[in-house]
Amino acid sequence: MATRSNIAYKTPEGKIRSIYCHWDGYPEHNGEMLRRYYTDFDKVVALVGNGQLSQLAKNVNPTGEHSFDNAQDDVCVFYGRDRGETGVGYVEYDNVADWVENGEEYMYLYSNGDWLVNDHKAKDEFGFPVFDFVEVKIRPEILKKMGWDN
Repeated sequence: MATRSNIAYKTPEGKIRSIYCHWDGYPEHNGEMLRRYYTDFDKVVALVGNGQLSQLAKNVNPTGEHSFDNAQDDVCVFYGRDRGETGVGYVEYDNVADWVENGEEYMYLYSNGDWLVNDHKAKDEFGFPVFDFVEVKIRPEILKKMGWDN
């Protein structure tokens, strides 16, 4: 069963530019992957620029032959680039609240060099989306079970 997520950043115009990711959206996988390998704004922009994801990995671009059915190790698998689907680019929202409302289980937002996460559309008492730093949501015992070296 898939744990879906969205991955986004705020554009210079103030829009939220977002992509869907089908697999492994929980903080101990996608959250940790983003936190470790997507620390540079340009790499985040490149990731989101490729559109909807099947699977997040530590590299955006392959170094050789790569497809949906024959993916290179440690390379993201995109619906458009790697499967040939159309209409699967990024989506822009006017604000964070609209983005979260239309999102998935986990919503990852790159902000000032950090990754924030909204867990299952959590909101405060006024109805505004609540975010935590990804590292706050990660359970160390799960990271260890998954083989992440800390």
